Amino acid sequence: MIFIICLIIGIATAFFGSLMGLGGGLILVPTLLLLHEFSEAFAWATPQTIVGMSLVIMIFTGLSSTLAYLKVGRVDYKSGALFLIGSIPGSIFGSWLNQFFDTDSFLLYFGMVTILISMLFFLKRKERRRILPEQKGVRSFEIGGEKFYYRISIPVAVIVSLAVGMVSGLFGIGGGSVMVPAMILLFGFPIHIATATSMFMIFFVSIIGASTHIALGHIAWEYVFIFIPGAWIGAKLGAFVNQRLTGNTLEWILRIVLVIIGARMIFQGLT
Repeated sequence: MIFIICLIIGIATAFFGSLMGLGGGLILVPTLLLLHEFSEAFAWATPQTIVGMSLVIMIFTGLSSTLAYLKVGRVDYKSGALFLIGSIPGSIFGSWLNQFFDTDSFLLYFGMVTILISMLFFLKRKERRRILPEQKGVRSFEIGGEKFYYRISIPVAVIVSLAVGMVSGLFGIGGGSVMVPAMILLFGFPIHIATATSMFMIFFVSIIGASTHIALGHIAWEYVFIFIPGAWIGAKLGAFVNQRLTGNTLEWILRIVLVIIGARMIFQGLT
């Protein structure tokens, strides 16, 4: 029975993680914490164990979805490599910091971070100045016959990605919940490229973060191997559906998912 439950959770978390470029940890972590509270079969699921396991699973989620996105040319791997400069050391620090959090404070801070991120998408955006292809540092991508141009500030990218890596290692959420809004709101990425590039980053950041948790002894390997098949399948499905939804639809799904999860985490952390 526990095998079936873990398989379903793995598919669902990887599906939504790949669909929105979040990595899946935003759903996997609170789900396992809830099961830990109400089921003896999940007594092993402490915050540290869950985060470590989440990062290991996201290696496979990230790889599976990245391969799917690469086939349709939606991964901006050059920008992704730039963001990795800050996110990798940030992930190591966040993974180390995780061991000092108890369950209640973990849930509370997790929820606060999630709500804060979701609020960014409800702010009225300023009209961005038109970016011309010949300007320095401009990247371009074509989606459905429409060409998009955006530009990245290297110092801002490194600072943002450092924070993303720390959040990833600390909360086991892959960093996509911070990186996707940052790419869209700060740098003007179209959401389809932001989600695909985020999964590319999550693959590498999860390897580093998971390695730190493995060294700290936070991994329950007997359960990790149950989740991996579901994560691989769910990631493929999420990437497939992503390509068939409009950018506006994806943004609304992202808003709703973040608000619901954040609110429940804060409530659970306070009770």
